[in-house]
Amino acid sequence: MELRALRGFVEVVRQQSFTAAAEALFVTQPTVSKMVKALEDELGTPLMLREERGMGRRLQLTDAGRVVFERGQDVLAAYARLQQELADLETVSRGELSIGIPPLGGDLFIPVIGAFHQHYPDIEMKLFETGSRAIEQALLAGEIELGAVLLPVDPTVLDVLPVCHYQLRLIAPRESRWEGRASVGLGELRDEPFVFYGEGFALSEFVIAACRRAGFTPKIAGRSSQWDFIASMVDNGVGIALLPEPFCARLDPKRFVITDVRDPAIPWDLAMAWRRDSYLSHAARRWLALARDLLGPGGDGEAKAAIAGAARRT
Repeated sequence: MELRALRGFVEVVRQQSFTAAAEALFVTQPTVSKMVKALEDELGTPLMLREERGMGRRLQLTDAGRVVFERGQDVLAAYARLQQELADLETVSRGELSIGIPPLGGDLFIPVIGAFHQHYPDIEMKLFETGSRAIEQALLAGEIELGAVLLPVDPTVLDVLPVCHYQLRLIAPRESRWEGRASVGLGELRDEPFVFYGEGFALSEFVIAACRRAGFTPKIAGRSSQWDFIASMVDNGVGIALLPEPFCARLDPKRFVITDVRDPAIPWDLAMAWRRDSYLSHAARRWLALARDLLGPGGDGEAKAAIAGAARRT
């Protein structure tokens, strides 16, 4: 089975679009169509059907397609690990390291990025900026080696190195009804419009779940993946927002009300993660060591043991 054709089919299923898959693979749409057709011809069975749904078309996997998609991801991940391990036989002084960094929180990793470049200037850092959920999927698919994710994650599939623990705080325009409050119960925000994070962000899921525990579903007035743009929308009266403490500390207190949220408080726990059954390259282990030293409480024995265990896997 040709890996290129398998990669094309898997990407079409992930994107639910031949056009989007072609853009992700940097090829033309006809090329992707030929990849899928070649795979179906080789296997002797159709893998997907195109269903008309309203104004658009949806791709529906056949039974064989579901099997090929699930097992195909394993094959591609194994091939990516093989390439990484062979490259790792060279030296940590050159090569590349693929890392997932969420837009909300990326600034926290600037010290690690800078220190890593100073120590290993010939290693190219490929930074994939996307939400925590997409980073988890990319880790499991073997597309990236390390990724910053929000906790909790499934400990049976991902090892983690915790790097920070904060709470979300309420930000609202100055002279709002929250001015002067030391804290606000989450349930008190039920009638407020919220400025939320980008679609697919794990933090969105966490906040919606917390609001539902407080007895309401938040009304979303706008979304952004950038914390400073979220703050600008709040400043211009679009709604209120819940932001992690480090970003609240950067805001002008003359323009915002910034206060704690309780009942329930919402944690923002960020960690570097990697696939539990994967081999960690020398470069990845150096990155984790720097993250542990520069970003806080991840230097315990358990974390070091997890990194060492990943280093031994071949």
